[in-house]
Amino acid sequence: MPVQNHDVPELALDQVWDKICHFVTEPEWEIFHPIISQIRRLKNETNTVILAHNYQPVEIFWGVADYTGDSLQLAQIAAEQHLPNVLMAGVSFMAETVKIISPTTRVLLPSLDAGCSLAESITAQDVRDMRLEHPNAKVVTYVNTSAEVKAESDICCTSSNAVDVVNSCDSDEIIFIPDRHLASYVQELTDKKIHVWQGQCDVHDVFDVQTMNELRWLHPDIQILVHPECKKEVQNAADFIGSTSALANYIRTNKPERVALITECTMSANVAAECPETQFIQPCSLCPHMRRISLHKILRSLQNGQHEVTVAPEVAVRAKAAIDAMLRV
Repeated sequence: MPVQNHDVPELALDQVWDKICHFVTEPEWEIFHPIISQIRRLKNETNTVILAHNYQPVEIFWGVADYTGDSLQLAQIAAEQHLPNVLMAGVSFMAETVKIISPTTRVLLPSLDAGCSLAESITAQDVRDMRLEHPNAKVVTYVNTSAEVKAESDICCTSSNAVDVVNSCDSDEIIFIPDRHLASYVQELTDKKIHVWQGQCDVHDVFDVQTMNELRWLHPDIQILVHPECKKEVQNAADFIGSTSALANYIRTNKPERVALITECTMSANVAAECPETQFIQPCSLCPHMRRISLHKILRSLQNGQHEVTVAPEVAVRAKAAIDAMLRV
């Protein structure tokens, strides 16, 4: 039997409805709940654990996920639990990361179309070209990248540990890929010279400082929490900057009365279901890639064993070395 997330045990269906009733309609729930029941039965029969990213919709996040979190957290859970079968309710680079860290785990991705604008902004050849341009620089790669790009890197990082990782490198120059806004955030907190790749997350890049100013004018007591993949001027307007997990933990710990969570807006619904005492004032930006995962596709994936994720062994070994280097930091 799959191990359930001890922080959020599997809820009975009526409890799921209580959690998500403010975010889905009753007709939608009438469609969702029999599918959730089938998924729960099949994941037990196939000994499959469902890992769901924080940006997954409420019916997946609260209805069928065994573990929730950011991409690296989920990959680490798969490794620590020695899970034989995993279904990744997330995008393709996340499924690859699970496979890299846990090569004997069977990893399913419900939709092959679940890509990532940031990960797709750079190729392995681009990294090799940047190394030629800056031969004395170490390559620090955000985990939101393909296995092939990780394999060309010296070390990986997350949005929460990027500064520590950069400062740990034995080089005064850093090639930081692929997110230019996260690179700008890191540059302000390190003395090292950062060479930036001009990639961006389409979801976070849409937010602007005018929206932040309007939020404060309309709600003077609001706390604005921003992901570091947002533009620098948006980060400067924030009360707190952090990764998806750090943003959620800030709300759980500080219990602000009113908050704007400046990241993918599905996450706001998931945190709001857990923290009903906080009012979420949400300018919304949906990730179209995350939305390509649905309950129907998860059900088909479990029924048919589709789509199994593989990473070429020679790529996986090099990519894992970059991830392991980060974990040592």
